[in-house]
Amino acid sequence: MRQMHGYRWQLFPVLCFGLLAVLPAGSLSAPQVRSLTVAGAAAAQAAPASPAEMALRLQALLGQHSVLAADFMRGRIRGDEDFAQAADAALGKNTDAMGRLMGDLFGAETAKEFAPKWAEHIVELFTYARGLADQDSAVRAEAREELIEYEEDLAEFFVDASHGRLTKAAANSAMQTHVDHLLAQADAYAAKNYAAADRIYRESYQHTYDLGGAVAGALLPPKQAAALQAPKWRLRSQLGKLLAEHVVLVENVTRAAVRNTPDFAAAGQAVNGNTRDLAAAMDSLFGAAAAKDFQALWADHVEQLVAYASATAAKDATRQEQARTKLGEIENRTATFLESATGKRLGSSGLASALRSHDEMMLRHTDAFATRDYGTAHEVAYQTYEHMYELARQLADAIGATVAARLPVGGVQTGYGGLAETVERH
Repeated sequence: MRQMHGYRWQLFPVLCFGLLAVLPAGSLSAPQVRSLTVAGAAAAQAAPASPAEMALRLQALLGQHSVLAADFMRGRIRGDEDFAQAADAALGKNTDAMGRLMGDLFGAETAKEFAPKWAEHIVELFTYARGLADQDSAVRAEAREELIEYEEDLAEFFVDASHGRLTKAAANSAMQTHVDHLLAQADAYAAKNYAAADRIYRESYQHTYDLGGAVAGALLPPKQAAALQAPKWRLRSQLGKLLAEHVVLVENVTRAAVRNTPDFAAAGQAVNGNTRDLAAAMDSLFGAAAAKDFQALWADHVEQLVAYASATAAKDATRQEQARTKLGEIENRTATFLESATGKRLGSSGLASALRSHDEMMLRHTDAFATRDYGTAHEVAYQTYEHMYELARQLADAIGATVAARLPVGGVQTGYGGLAETVERH
């Protein structure tokens, strides 16, 4: 097993201007200490959702679709049929959830029409992966041709459902990009160009996640769609995208660590890219000093999850326990950092509990994957994605209120108040 000692998840200072720009402030809630728990997340998801909340949910499901589709294509390419089957089951669960949400957002008839079209394009992605696995160019070409037709059908479906608010050209371009990403990452993976495969994997996730917002914005009535441009919703969207991506990328690198597969280094670099983006967001929101502290904590968190995977592969219970102990320490330090950064709008005890739940799910995923219990591994991965989505929502609300509290009265009318010069300078 490749040793992880000395392997640091190096990060580089960059600025994430998008998150800063979405916070003009003014309407966010007053300081409030909140508790984050798995039970709280489940209760929040069970509560009636506004159209804007459902639109964010559509983003999360579409982003999840892209990684699940890529995962099951890769399993098929490797000839790992048990893994591919479990990934396909998770993809089916995601598709069902998306269909229900489409019904909630746009009505039963829209959902009824959407479901078979979406399922058909998934079938052709599988066929394309089979062509790669069998080195059958004719199968790949036929699958690509079929996918082009399904892209056009889906684009036309979205155009019709939008009542003209979404142009056919824009819809076609979005669907084509989605499919092109999935095919390109599969091609690179089959060619063992793992760095390119994982770069496109990230691009695919980010594009498809954002596509959810564009689709919801076009299909919702204009007054409801306008809410998606409010600072609170834009911050929730962007932070949710980064944190949910963290989950899927860490799962990828820990799988590679458990199996000592040749894509480990590329998977590690993909995690680094996401961590850089998260640190950059902290830089934009709270400044360079806070970003540096967060960067160190988050890098240590990732490193210990990988160390646990390495120890699991080596069947080294002592090293597993060491990683668990270090994760517990990092959870507490990260919770204290976030409590301070959000002006105690989130309590450190609740934060530590939420982070502990996140880590425990990640470790359970590793344990299941190591024993080739792929059904359990994918079920836990699905739950972890859901949990992080809710954690991101509550963090975004607290962070937004914190930044809003720093702005002078009248900030909205004066171009983001005290942040105007920062936004313009960058």
